Amino acid sequence: MKKWCLFLLIVVAISCNNDDFSAKINLESKIVVEGWIEEGDVPQLILSSSIPITEVIDSTNVLDHVIRSAKVTVSDGQKVEVLKVKNDKDRLPPFVYYGSEIIGVAGKTYTLKIEYLNRIVSASTTIPKTVNLTSAEYVKNNVADTTGYVFVKFDDPLNEKNYYQIATRLEGQEPIFVPAFYGNLDDKNFDSPKISMQVNRGVLIFPKTKYKPYFTDGDLIYVKLRTMNKDALDFWNSWQNELVNGRNPIYPSNTSLKSNINGGIGIWAGYGQSTIVVRTTPKK
Repeated sequence: MKKWCLFLLIVVAISCNNDDFSAKINLESKIVVEGWIEEGDVPQLILSSSIPITEVIDSTNVLDHVIRSAKVTVSDGQKVEVLKVKNDKDRLPPFVYYGSEIIGVAGKTYTLKIEYLNRIVSASTTIPKTVNLTSAEYVKNNVADTTGYVFVKFDDPLNEKNYYQIATRLEGQEPIFVPAFYGNLDDKNFDSPKISMQVNRGVLIFPKTKYKPYFTDGDLIYVKLRTMNKDALDFWNSWQNELVNGRNPIYPSNTSLKSNINGGIGIWAGYGQSTIVVRTTPKK
């Protein structure tokens, strides 16, 4: 099962439970959307509300701030589906809106509508054509090393405009795909259509272990190349900039995250995807 979310978050600076804050909601707060549909998979969505920079939020209290009672509708122009909230223990937060009938197809457009309290939020996205990874390999500087990096190769199609994201997931350590650090790519910056590059591990929000940019002997690594639209590239670049500048992107800051959400903030994105499993050298 594909698991890929980062939890954009979160709620207004008030005391509330079970997202029942209609009487107290700050008019300046916004609904925050992290939604996506990949080729070959169902639509998925996480909802929350924006939070002032003065509010403290961590993995112990995020469950108090998730929106779990919105009506979320996705349409592909033919089918219309209301997503259902499921408890997914592999996610943080563990409440995710899932579809079951609509499946992502390259070239199709998918519209999103969210109804919550007296608010309506909407967005639209198209799934770009998938570009396949040709290889992904674990490489160490020296044979005696116990750590290394993943190197990927793929061919950027000629006479096509493409935007990419590379993400990785470690089996048994990460329940979701995490965007690689500096893994958001615009093909205008490529010197050649034959792409070969090093992949650095991305930053996971609320990690269980200390961040490291490299991989380790014994890791089972899933490497994903996603094709995406320009609005998704802009969003993920702004997310990365928050991390680089030392700000946690789940909080508002002086520079807001880019968004394609009407009436809210966040991202609703369609992705093509190609995934390769990399088995590293077992630990001795």
